Amino acid sequence: MADYDLIIIGAGPGGYVAAIRAAQLGMKVACIEKETTLGGTCLNIGCIPSKALLNSSEKFIEFKNHAEEHGIKAGKVDLDLSKLMQQKDKIVKQLTAGIGYLFKKNKITHLNGTASFVDKQNIKVKSSKEVTLSAKNFIIATGSSSMERPGITVDEKNIVTSTGALSLSAVPKTMLVIGGGYIGLEMGSVWSRLGTKVTVVEKLDRIVPTMDNEIATEFMKSLEKQGLEFKLSHKVVATKSGSKDVEVTMESEKDKKQIKDKFNVVLMSIGRKPNTEKLNLEKIGVKLNDHKAIEVDKQFKTSVDGIYAIGDVAPGPMLAHKAEEEGVACVEIINGQKTHMNYDTIPAIVYTNPEVASVGKTEEELKESKVEYKVGKFPFMANGRALTTSETEGFVKILADKKTDAILGAHIIGHDAGQLVAEIVTAMEFGGSAEDIARICHAHPTTSEAVKEAALNVEGRAIHI
Repeated sequence: MADYDLIIIGAGPGGYVAAIRAAQLGMKVACIEKETTLGGTCLNIGCIPSKALLNSSEKFIEFKNHAEEHGIKAGKVDLDLSKLMQQKDKIVKQLTAGIGYLFKKNKITHLNGTASFVDKQNIKVKSSKEVTLSAKNFIIATGSSSMERPGITVDEKNIVTSTGALSLSAVPKTMLVIGGGYIGLEMGSVWSRLGTKVTVVEKLDRIVPTMDNEIATEFMKSLEKQGLEFKLSHKVVATKSGSKDVEVTMESEKDKKQIKDKFNVVLMSIGRKPNTEKLNLEKIGVKLNDHKAIEVDKQFKTSVDGIYAIGDVAPGPMLAHKAEEEGVACVEIINGQKTHMNYDTIPAIVYTNPEVASVGKTEEELKESKVEYKVGKFPFMANGRALTTSETEGFVKILADKKTDAILGAHIIGHDAGQLVAEIVTAMEFGGSAEDIARICHAHPTTSEAVKEAALNVEGRAIHI
């Protein structure tokens, strides 16, 4: 007899959600987590603390720079960084404790320690003591960690990953962000608002390379207005840490010319890598792809029967909500249900101000695949609610099939874009068309009306432009 019906390795968004769903289905479940707190990278050193800092820094800059235009008069606005960090830590503690409560409520066994496979049916858990456990099925949900670059040594003080950038003890005068992706731009935005001169260096000739190019161009213009500087088509070739600063050598991708500059803090944000080491996967025959992610089929099965993989450790976008949905689907498949994942309707969001949200295909992808499409756009400048809240930056863009009108993709830059994209995701999930959204009555005045107008504009029928 196996000790458990299911053992899950990792208690991040994928792992803990899978554990709860499995318990709901009547399985005897254990979840192993190497860190002392539950929630994984997302809750502890990722999504949640970064969004807390983004919100606090947004409030700070709004009050400092824009209070008077609303008739609000106040004295000098100062920053108490330690209090700001305490607020972030309080939110993280509340949420991680909440997962502990949910584990107890659902009678899930929580084991703190590092896991590795002994064989295909048994797993070893090391902490202060060592135990070996067996299960009918295993789910690997060990997540990802920040990628490193040869020659750059992270100390989480002067050269930091997102982990260090979430806990700086003082506002640096200057910061270099290496990488123009989601995490680097979010953390760069936080410190820029708090008073840091932020420079972003990106090897490619654009930021957020996976997003629609029109949106990315508008996004960079907005960040430049906020004071961020960009060095595109450049890469960092060397760093030298001093007592106070880091000397950075950057090289142009075009002419190979090198420039040197000094920064108080350097943030390494060049992507993430799957956590597949130390699990002993090679010994039991679990196959990895070229990026060291675990190869899985459409039912999340690895090359070994009874062993599954979800989230960042499996191929696909490294997003918490993708991991959660995979966790639920995987457990239900193990339980004999016919669940599946639709990877075309997974939204992606950059939580800067303005926010950027995306789902489905970009215009570049549609051009490349030679799909005939039509475009509908609507600016927030023409939206009544956006005007009343002084959040008029950006626009909604909807891409639809030229023949069937099916929504192929949507891209939004603007305040609360992450909330607004959910309506389009829902429509796409149900096989909806631009006409479907255009025919829905949206409350007035709301920013969601911009989505309706963009849908109308797919056929050139927008009312307010």
